Amino acid sequence: MIRSTGTSRALAARQVSQEKLRAFPSRLSRAELFAKGEELRAQCPRSSHAVWKPPKDRINPLSLIKESGQGRLPELVPIRHGRMMKSPFTFYRGAALNMAADLAATPASGPRVQACGDAHLLNFGVYATPERRLIFDINDLDETLPAPWEWDLKRLAASFVLACRSNGLSEDDARDSALACVRSYREHMAEFSRMRTLDVWYASVDVEEALPQIKNPETRKRFRKRLAKARKQSVVEHDFPKLADTASESVTIKDNPPLIYHWHEFRKREYEANLRQGFARYRDSLPEERRLLLDRFEIKDMAVKVVGVGSVGTFCAILLLMAAEDDPLFLQIKEANASVLEAYAGKSVYPNHGERVVRGCLLIQSASDLFLGWSEGKLGRQFYVRQLRDMKTKILVELFGLSDMTQYAEICGFTLARAHARSGQSALMSGYMGQSDSFDKAIAAFSIAYADQSEKDHAVLMKAVRNGDLEVVTEPE
Repeated sequence: MIRSTGTSRALAARQVSQEKLRAFPSRLSRAELFAKGEELRAQCPRSSHAVWKPPKDRINPLSLIKESGQGRLPELVPIRHGRMMKSPFTFYRGAALNMAADLAATPASGPRVQACGDAHLLNFGVYATPERRLIFDINDLDETLPAPWEWDLKRLAASFVLACRSNGLSEDDARDSALACVRSYREHMAEFSRMRTLDVWYASVDVEEALPQIKNPETRKRFRKRLAKARKQSVVEHDFPKLADTASESVTIKDNPPLIYHWHEFRKREYEANLRQGFARYRDSLPEERRLLLDRFEIKDMAVKVVGVGSVGTFCAILLLMAAEDDPLFLQIKEANASVLEAYAGKSVYPNHGERVVRGCLLIQSASDLFLGWSEGKLGRQFYVRQLRDMKTKILVELFGLSDMTQYAEICGFTLARAHARSGQSALMSGYMGQSDSFDKAIAAFSIAYADQSEKDHAVLMKAVRNGDLEVVTEPE
């Protein structure tokens, strides 16, 4: 088959990108890769990761917050600022671009993985696989991109320090949680390095199997109830009555401003034409068998939806489709912009950032959504699509004491290690980290120092709000 020059260049670029994920040829044995990892310590000592000192030319954090608001829906940006001002922890969740800029100035050993890009502890959670198993995994990959593996781990560990402080836990508790996270990552990466390749690829955290391992009986009981509730809340019995208005002849999505609303009243024909064109592009991104499944449904309505701290202001919508009067499907359409890592780790090889996110999900997650695909709008906005909710269960981190936080840190560390082992050289990274706790202590020290930095940056945001330099909208609790 003869491909066009443009297609050949795109394929070549993707091959180069994949080569970057392989710091050393896969033909090297595990022992050789482990030894290469140990050698990396000479150029990047493990202790060097402990240091966080803002460079003299560090960009003003407020400038990056404003920069990350560019291209978002202007009426929603003040809501984003309002959510970020609540605490240093909520600020941290919305400041992925800030930390990407800071991480670029920190030591890195060299190997790269398909990174999450925004690996804080609330971007992990429970959701259903296509086979209807409930698993625990990374569930937000808007910023995914090949990048140094340490960046994800540092962002995750620092998020535990801030979450502990937010919950009123001690500094020793915060440090212990960060240590537990990194230790789990290091130990499980060593375990993955000894496993067969396909066994690593098939590895996952089955929630039913993990439930008995929750040490706190009250937490275990509470989580079991939440899972039982999630299983019972089918689209037909829960989401459809809650989100859909069936009073009129044509079923529509209920408005719930400012979080869910319609905006197409004045240009309805143009809006519907654009929607159907974008939907056709999305359909083309799906495998053939899933196109057939999707074709059983008919588009009924779409409404804008405001989402979490990091994504507020990007275009996000709910799409309601029906196969019959009692057979609904809700899809979530999320705008995909350039990853916050791109300026520091290199541009994505995918021309559509929705495809970048989808490809990242397929590389990182142990199971991905049945309807995962991408599209592009008439004005050039890029999107990815997945099912709305689908038995997702939020982790109530705000209720955690030390025991719960430490155990959650361990499972997040394991999950991140599994995600990185799918695309990276686990033996190489394991060799670098070693068997002692030297690396753990270094990342924990960085996490505490960077949490302090986030608190200072949050104070800068609050000062700007008080001075009227930043427009905010606060939502009712």
